[in-house]
Amino acid sequence: MPHVTVKLYPGKSEQQKTQLAEQIVKDVMAALGSAEGSISVAIEEVSPADWPEAVYRPEIAGQWDRLYKKPGYNPLK
Repeated sequence: MPHVTVKLYPGKSEQQKTQLAEQIVKDVMAALGSAEGSISVAIEEVSPADWPEAVYRPEIAGQWDRLYKKPGYNPLK
């Protein structure tokens, strides 16, 4: 029962977000062998001003050991 949450800056169209969710579902199915009906995808928009404290500090910098893909930026510097 994979659930994927994508956090991104506002500004992407509904079509882009739908395409992203559809591609994530396909990739999860291929990588994990999950059934399509067991996968859910949420998209949360976070403003650039809120990103460092709402996302980067708690979910990236605070979870470094759990990241399978680490970012190449640090907004806290």
